[in-house]
Amino acid sequence: MEIALLAFFAIGYFVLAGADFGIGMLLPHLGRSPAERGRVLAAITPFFLANEVWLVTALGVLAGAFPVLEGELLSEHYAVFTALLLGWVTRDAGIWLRGRVDRAGWRAGCDTAVVAGSWTVALSWGVLLAQTVEAAPPVAVPVIAAVAVLFCAHGLALAGLRLRDRPRERARRPFGASGERTVYALTTGGTVLVCLLAGSRLPLAENLADPATLALLTPTATVLVPLLVGTQVWLWWSLGRVRPQ
Repeated sequence: MEIALLAFFAIGYFVLAGADFGIGMLLPHLGRSPAERGRVLAAITPFFLANEVWLVTALGVLAGAFPVLEGELLSEHYAVFTALLLGWVTRDAGIWLRGRVDRAGWRAGCDTAVVAGSWTVALSWGVLLAQTVEAAPPVAVPVIAAVAVLFCAHGLALAGLRLRDRPRERARRPFGASGERTVYALTTGGTVLVCLLAGSRLPLAENLADPATLALLTPTATVLVPLLVGTQVWLWWSLGRVRPQ
């Protein structure tokens, strides 16, 4: 039950937020002008905070159901988690602050923050995956690069679904005849496999909390799972069909 909950929330985060970060990583490619970059970011603005709730919930399950493992992960990978958090905050700040000042230099600085933050987050997750599977240094670099490519491909697929005009053409160009829907399904499957691979290398069953603590997770999950899923469905139903102008 607890392992399934952790997997559910973690996979939900990477599938949903992974595409957001992929779009941020490729912002200079998708948007060649300030106006185009604004439209590209508008494609993820209605969703990115809701997507991040999945990670917060996954971390809550990790801390509640696997407290010893959570402490070990944070202590062993402190530097990587610090970089990940800084990248996350930088990306979000760039999105939030971009429209606050009507100056070209300000918007360019915010765009740079979005790109740098997105790459930092993606590469940090790649490093964590390489460390989790205990990849040797010659193998770690391809693992990290593969994670970055997966984020980018996932983001391009979402951009192809959400954007219009030239930004959409740029997003769709690498896919050829495959189509963005097919690529999005494939990158979603790849993301799920990566999450399951990483999870299989963690000693989850050996680090479960005491039964009294675990008993509290059932009513919590009963509330959180329908709430998160319902919110996500409502967001995509109400806002996902509207493409940025």
